[in-house]
Amino acid sequence: MKELLYLRDDQIKDFIQMLYRAHRETMLDTKDTLGKKFFGPAHFRALSLIDINPGINIGELMFKLKVTKQSLNRVLRELAASKMIKYEKDDGDTRKKKMFLDKEGKNFFEKVYFAQKKRIFDALKSSEPDAVIKFKEILTRIINGKK
Repeated sequence: MKELLYLRDDQIKDFIQMLYRAHRETMLDTKDTLGKKFFGPAHFRALSLIDINPGINIGELMFKLKVTKQSLNRVLRELAASKMIKYEKDDGDTRKKKMFLDKEGKNFFEKVYFAQKKRIFDALKSSEPDAVIKFKEILTRIINGKK
């Protein structure tokens, strides 16, 4: 019988460390681009979520990022001051503001994304198709907490 993969404590710990290192290396690829604007990973995460959820409001963004309004406000103020994001009033509820990437934000986000894309693309390209599919399934289960 084949040994079950990644079910022993030492294997799970190793997998967690590999996930951490993969995240760290991918974020280091963006460090120079982000640093030119004095932005950090929090700015990139906000830009990324606004990019894939145009019109998202602050409450929804807080929920997706799992942060408080206080910690998010500084990041959003800096992004707005740098003309990375723009706000529009919600037609249904004028107390809410929808957020979108501004032209400058779209261009900047693409530069940061490109820095990460190369590492991920090269890793996926050099992997077997089945490994890519299984890896995505595993990541999805980790993110969603499903068995």
